[in-house]
Amino acid sequence: MAENSTENLKKDVSPILKSNLFSHLLPAEKVFIRERADLMQLKKGALLFSPGNKAKHFYLLQKGVVRIYKPLSGGRTNELARFAPGDYIGEYDFARGADYDAYAEAAENSQLIMFPKAGHTLESFVPDAPHIVSKVLLNSVGMITSRIKSTRKLIIESMTWVQELQRKIHEDPGTGLWKQTFIADELNQLLENPISLIMLKPDRFKILVDAQGHEAGDKAMVKIAAVLKNITRMLGHGWALRFKSNETGILINNFDAAATEKLAFALAEDIARIPPVSLGNKKGNFSFTGSVVWGLWPVDNRSWDSFFEEIYKLLLYTNKAGGNKVVHYKKEQPV
Repeated sequence: MAENSTENLKKDVSPILKSNLFSHLLPAEKVFIRERADLMQLKKGALLFSPGNKAKHFYLLQKGVVRIYKPLSGGRTNELARFAPGDYIGEYDFARGADYDAYAEAAENSQLIMFPKAGHTLESFVPDAPHIVSKVLLNSVGMITSRIKSTRKLIIESMTWVQELQRKIHEDPGTGLWKQTFIADELNQLLENPISLIMLKPDRFKILVDAQGHEAGDKAMVKIAAVLKNITRMLGHGWALRFKSNETGILINNFDAAATEKLAFALAEDIARIPPVSLGNKKGNFSFTGSVVWGLWPVDNRSWDSFFEEIYKLLLYTNKAGGNKVVHYKKEQPV
């Protein structure tokens, strides 16, 4: 990287929000992007990047010209592309997290918008806004495909990487279950009616944590997660999720009421088969049981948001009332 400067520039980076990479974000998400972009200037002859540099940034050229080239013998160069104001630079390499294989040089004094700004990477934003990072990276693939003729080849090469990134962002690190953000950000695009939702909350979990500490609680959640993942693995479809704290569950497409009820009871039985855990100090053992609530959308409630929230409320009510029950949610049911 050669000389560049961000000093004494008017910090107007809003034009980058018009790109396909960010245009579909919500207003609050665009504010997040704008606050993490910056302006930069390149003097004529300065390099934006060189072969071997990691593609950690994405650029929008506002003023000037930037050319991409590879050196040839005898001091000659092979110019591969020339960018004008309004063009995006490095989007494909940025999307893949690849290394550049050519030089990018300012053919004249130029001004660009850079995202993320200097000293930051897209990955560093994951803890604060995983859903925004996921959208940006997935949108980048769609933007690239519209500019490259070999769309099929690009999708084949990128799909495994995108899926792995999506899983990393939406996976609960403690249990390997999908996090609730996956429903809000991605799952709504995959749902097919009818949808079965089964929620589980372990009974008397506080007794275990109070007696043996949070580490024992974490280990117990791993065992519960294994039960959930095993069920979806045997079914061949569905998603095992962690919602809040120790509330978990399963979401399944094209599953009828009879099959959902049967699965809910099977889940409760599998949880009860988890080996007991010693509470120590002659306090006996902690035996696993669970409160289970299931419902079918849109059969039991036409509003997905209401359906989800009311099942969750009924789960807490069932657990507080003693638990160890399998309950079918219905819209008219008081919670």
